[in-house]
Amino acid sequence: MKKTTTPLLLLITILFFMTTRTNAQSFGLAFDHHAILVRDLTESSNFYLNIMGLEEIENKTQKPHIRWFSMGGNTSLHVIEDKSHTVPDVKGVHFAIHTKNLDKFIEHLRANNIYFENWPGEPNKTNSRADGVRQIYLKDPNGYWIEVNEN
Repeated sequence: MKKTTTPLLLLITILFFMTTRTNAQSFGLAFDHHAILVRDLTESSNFYLNIMGLEEIENKTQKPHIRWFSMGGNTSLHVIEDKSHTVPDVKGVHFAIHTKNLDKFIEHLRANNIYFENWPGEPNKTNSRADGVRQIYLKDPNGYWIEVNEN
């Protein structure tokens, strides 16, 4: 005997999968913050303030070993002191920020003797990603890689 799917069973199956997908999308997930552990809170905070130009915002934890910086919109960077933490040197693990004027940012890095490189690792050079966006990479004082692109 040949089994056939009834239209009602087919409709129930389709509605089940549509409902499941809709529920997963309805959480409204959006990026909130990135947290990093650093050996020296003052040194790292000065880097994010003076080199990266981030604005310090209220640290709602009120804990003295944590500082928060705005990453634009409703996103932030939480810098948390942990004197024993070490960072693996993996360029592929990084956070990325964009600027409207990469050349001006590069001038700022050079004026402050901040080393940067392109993705292949060539010092003081940019490269273009596969999507055509120019980018550079630099490290913060703890060794975290940061991509800066002109997206």
